[in-house]
Order: sequence, then C-alpha cells, then structure tokens
Amino acid sequence: MSPTAIAYSYLAIAIICEVIGTTFLVKSEQFTRPVPTLMMGGLYVISFYLLAQTLKTIPLGIAYALWGGLGIVLTSLVGLVFFRQSLDTAAMVGIAMIVGGVVVMNLLSNSVVH
Repeated sequence: MSPTAIAYSYLAIAIICEVIGTTFLVKSEQFTRPVPTLMMGGLYVISFYLLAQTLKTIPLGIAYALWGGLGIVLTSLVGLVFFRQSLDTAAMVGIAMIVGGVVVMNLLSNSVVH
C-alpha cells in the first residue's frame, strides 16, 4: 500500500474515532460517568495520534480541514440519528457547504496529496 493510501486510511480512522469520542462526550454527562468519560478520552487520544501520523504525508491544512469538516458532518448526523437533535435549514445548508468545500479541495486543489 502506498504511503498516501496509508495516510488517508489513518485519517479516516482518526475521524471515526473523533466522532465516536464526541458521542461518548455526550454520554459522559459532563464527565460524571466514568466509563463514557474514559472511552471518550481514549478515542480522542487515538484520533490525535492517527492525525499526527497522517501529517507525515498529508499537509496540515488539508488533513485538518478534512478531519474537522468530515467530523462536523458525521457528528451532526450522529446527533440527528442517535440523540434526535434537529437540524434546521440553515444547519443543513452549512453542512452542505462544508461537504462542498471538502469535495472542491480534494478534486481541484494542488495541495492535496493523491
């Protein structure tokens, strides 16, 4: 597997760990429940470690934009599905803009490692 493919795999896992960790953040009830709090902390550590490994190959701005942007989108979906949090029109437009930005950056930017 190429270093770029490995880096994007690390980044994908980092994003997933961050989203699951954020889900446990809600479940920790302001750090009053030990198991969800420990799960959250562990998943955040894994997420940041994998993000750091990603930076060996992918530039910081690109990696962080993907990590943050996709994390926002997936976290919003988790809130919608699992916590029954609603998204109004403005939120959906904003999420669509984030997705659009990630797509444009990956398809058109010379900064992205392919």
